[in-house]
Amino acid sequence: MTYRVTVPPTEEPITLDEAKAQCRVDIDDDDALITALIQAAREYCEAIDWCAYMTQTIELWLEEWPIEDEIELPRPPLQSVTSVEYYDVNDVKYTLPTTVYAVDTVSVPGVVHLRYLQNWPLVVLRDYNAICVTYVAGWDETAYMPIVIKQAMLLLIGHWYENREAVTVGAVSRPIDFGVKALLALNSARAF
Repeated sequence: MTYRVTVPPTEEPITLDEAKAQCRVDIDDDDALITALIQAAREYCEAIDWCAYMTQTIELWLEEWPIEDEIELPRPPLQSVTSVEYYDVNDVKYTLPTTVYAVDTVSVPGVVHLRYLQNWPLVVLRDYNAICVTYVAGWDETAYMPIVIKQAMLLLIGHWYENREAVTVGAVSRPIDFGVKALLALNSARAF
């Protein structure tokens, strides 16, 4: 199983003004740097939290059909499934009809379920990346996103802005990583 983001978010959960306030910056000279830190903080926190924070399109690639009647889709929250496609041994692509499966956007993570009396296709699949589920995940508005996620991102942005090198000589290290992971653990423990 592998996945990749094919359409990244068009907006970030933290605005430039929010990040500048966290960094106590009131000039525009570092706007490009802070904007990059916002994206880096989102990607870092998404990787730890195993969630998609803002609307993005993801492809999940599988080698074979699951034994069970469902496919769990990583990186919640799930908004919708665009398609379920599969390739036979001759690299011919097929699209699974939506009459064969149902999409559960309520469960965390989201799930593609076989409908009653339906089966996965009985076709010999190619040896690699045989099945592709394309779906949209993430919150469509920052208002729906848990505040602990935004706080974890702000901690990182402020830390990275203040400490631009991997090592600070003569300073006592701060457990920023612990604080971020603790905040994200709160998010992981709750249902969306």
